[in-house]
Amino acid sequence: MTATKKDRDDSVQPICRNRKAWHQYEIFDTLECGLVLTGTEVKSLRAGAGSLEEAYAKIDNGELWLIGSDIPEYAMGNLFNHKPKRPRKLLLHHREIEKFAGKASQQGFTLVPLQMYFKNGRAKVEVAVARGKKLHDNRQAQRKSEAQKEIRRQMKNRR
Repeated sequence: MTATKKDRDDSVQPICRNRKAWHQYEIFDTLECGLVLTGTEVKSLRAGAGSLEEAYAKIDNGELWLIGSDIPEYAMGNLFNHKPKRPRKLLLHHREIEKFAGKASQQGFTLVPLQMYFKNGRAKVEVAVARGKKLHDNRQAQRKSEAQKEIRRQMKNRR
């Protein structure tokens, strides 16, 4: 059975993930946002370049901005190339921004980008409301994951 053009367009093509976010933050709520890009940025992302390692999102004058994300310059871009670390606007409805702003403005919460991907040919960013983990939270999560691994290992040996 062959896939139609519509089925292929619905697929999500990952660009980059913020792996550290899952270890350093406790994730509460996520939201998919559109991303305003220039032509050379899109070409660079389609080539698989991009990083969210030190990125964060902030709300400024009722708009959501992605700060610190790195999209390297496009090799064939010549003088029309973009700045790699420039702030990029995220696209959301005003009611979604207000809802997100209310959660993020609470003490200890922040907006963290989790992943960047293409969906239906458009660049998207998944942003989460998160709270930083303390050292004891990380240790507890590590113990829990090690216990789960041990349980799986014992169940596998039992069969």
